[in-house]
Amino acid sequence: MRLMPRLIISGALALTAMLGMSTGASAQATFKVSAIPDEAPTELQRKFKPLGEYLEKAIGMKVEFTPVTDYPAVVEGLATRKIDMAWLGGFTFVQAKIRSNGGVVPLVQRAEDEKFLSRFIVPADSTAKTLLDLKGKTFAFGSASSTSGHLMPRHFLTKAGINVEKDFKTVAFSGAHDATVAFVASGKAEAGVLNASVMDKLIETKNPNAAKVRVLETTPPYFDYNWTVRPGLDAAIAKKITDAFLTLDPKIPAHKEIMDLQRASKFIATKAANYEGIEAAAQSAGLLK
Repeated sequence: MRLMPRLIISGALALTAMLGMSTGASAQATFKVSAIPDEAPTELQRKFKPLGEYLEKAIGMKVEFTPVTDYPAVVEGLATRKIDMAWLGGFTFVQAKIRSNGGVVPLVQRAEDEKFLSRFIVPADSTAKTLLDLKGKTFAFGSASSTSGHLMPRHFLTKAGINVEKDFKTVAFSGAHDATVAFVASGKAEAGVLNASVMDKLIETKNPNAAKVRVLETTPPYFDYNWTVRPGLDAAIAKKITDAFLTLDPKIPAHKEIMDLQRASKFIATKAANYEGIEAAAQSAGLLK
């Protein structure tokens, strides 16, 4: 009988420890991932599925893709720690860095993102030969927060001698890269600009809208997309994620599927300093508040 109090205390301590472990685990039982909605939601889900399954094995927890309706929602989700990791464009990374007071951390990018491109498009039968020929025409960007569908193309239009606010008849924002192609193909806009990777994919897959447009010009290269994690993410988890991306090898069939969907030849480590040029362009264009 004398042992009972000790057993009760011991049992209570064990239960407390178990509850503590359970509480800690539940705090990060699911790893939530999102992406800027630069393509249709169904396409983003399709592209992420095998990558999500791969990351689940790498970090040992459930990985859940959380779609959002617009670019600012991804920035806010990361800054408020409702999203653990997100696929960002260079401009949205800069926005997230500012919103989180430098708390977000870019982990990796595709090798292609070191020298990313945008393509200006016009209807297939357009007589335009240079960017200057687009003056007086209706023009479509992607999202206002898009690096490759707005910020950097705007920067290069300015360098070419085009004042976006004054020289175009009207300016529209389609919301996504594939939507921009649809705008130009349907005559909703007489010209537009989008992510080179998406344009190339649409041409390769014989998209009917892509068949109705042609590339007028391609921008000089710039840094763009990356995978960024929220402020305060456990460093061990961040390392596992980084290692998982850097381990992807196209010679392994399962890895090749992931990389083909991500349109990546390989993933490389990245850092915030890579996006200082993007931030400078945004400041110059008055797009950062």
